[in-house]
Amino acid sequence: MNFLRPTLLTLACLLTLPIAANDLPSLGDASSALISPQQEHQLGRAWLSLVRGQVSQLSDPQLKDFVESSVYRISETSELQDRRLEFVLLDSPQINAFAAPGGIIGVNGGLFLYAQTEAEYASVMAHELAHLSQRHFARGLEAQQRMQIPMMAGMLAGIVAAAAGAGDLGIAAIASTQAAALQEQRRFSRQNEQEADRIGLVNLEKAGYDPRAMPSMFERLMRQYRYDRLPPEFLLTHPVSESRIADTRNRAEQYQGGGASDSLRYQLMRARVQVIYEETPGLAAKRFRAMLTENPKLDAARYGLAIAQIKRSQHQQARETLQPLLSKAPNDIAYNLAQIESDLAANRLPEAQSRVERLLELYPKNYPVNQARVDLLMKQGRIQDAERALDQLLKRRDRDPDIWYLVAEVRGLSGNTVGLHQARAEFFALVGDYDEAIEQLDFAKRRISNNFQLASRIDARQRELIEEQRLIQQMMR
Repeated sequence: MNFLRPTLLTLACLLTLPIAANDLPSLGDASSALISPQQEHQLGRAWLSLVRGQVSQLSDPQLKDFVESSVYRISETSELQDRRLEFVLLDSPQINAFAAPGGIIGVNGGLFLYAQTEAEYASVMAHELAHLSQRHFARGLEAQQRMQIPMMAGMLAGIVAAAAGAGDLGIAAIASTQAAALQEQRRFSRQNEQEADRIGLVNLEKAGYDPRAMPSMFERLMRQYRYDRLPPEFLLTHPVSESRIADTRNRAEQYQGGGASDSLRYQLMRARVQVIYEETPGLAAKRFRAMLTENPKLDAARYGLAIAQIKRSQHQQARETLQPLLSKAPNDIAYNLAQIESDLAANRLPEAQSRVERLLELYPKNYPVNQARVDLLMKQGRIQDAERALDQLLKRRDRDPDIWYLVAEVRGLSGNTVGLHQARAEFFALVGDYDEAIEQLDFAKRRISNNFQLASRIDARQRELIEEQRLIQQMMR
């Protein structure tokens, strides 16, 4: 499957005229007259729903939490003014990351495989945030006023079709929408990539990372794929050249240095991804054992070995592998959640419950911890308690389709048929299937008897979804 080649933001960048790095847009510039920040926000959500409905994603709560928290941290020192960010974590081992209008951040799981340190990962995220803060999409429309939102949206539809495996159909849609724009891809994207590099480097240093990580990662990728006929997606949409590496390295050397280069937490998340994309858990375990033989103090390798053992249902071995990690850091979330996952799979429910309760006392609002609580309650058959726990989780993650999918499942098990259809409606709306979402609310209304307030709320939500669908269809014309 081709993952978003080229991405919507990249296409927007194709349309941008040369702009100096310090010539930044303001809220009152001409680009805002063509497409307002609110229109970008709406277009971004429409794009996100299409991607979610057609491209496979990683639903791992810890990976999602890491991406979200790390990008929010970097955004705090960025020039991004509208920080209503949403994220999509794509299930692909290829290196890629992208930003779309309206604060959409996408990350391939493969980024964790290629970015060897947290600073390298952060350099990619800072670069994408720079695309958003400079509103390259809106400025592209300003530079090419003949390109209106519906035309760009048509291009978007073709991109999503290609990403979802429609192949020639998607490519034809892109070509028929604006073939001339594609001919200018290399020239215009290079100008915007340079701007995003420069602003991203400033942000990287402000966020406390070593800015030299950006040119180091570019250099390694260029060496690795210099002679490949088809390089990874990231290098197609972020072309790397000797001059680009030299420019970023020269700029990075101007900083004092001393920023963070890596963290254990990043390496733990990287180990999780390595297990996901290894051919088998057994091969992953073999590789992590070899790393530990060479250096027994590699905690991330020990953690990766434990995750691989859990995937192989070797729960006693996993417990023994995790024991030194938990002894060293008894309150670490990742280590404790690994032990909980093993205990749940091995039906050691009292031990799992004790550990979950302690984590909830320490980290009451942590998403992966609360997800573990739901998993435990479902394993215990406490369906109504699980439903209440999910209702609490929804207050903080009401735009997460993974949560709504689980809510629908739990409400069905608890006999809450109306709530089941409501949850399905929210799930389908988030993945772009508005017809199904609206129909699910029809099913819910048929189940209601003598509850005027609930029926009125469902009617109101149905009208909202119909209006959202109308706006998206209008943008796609």
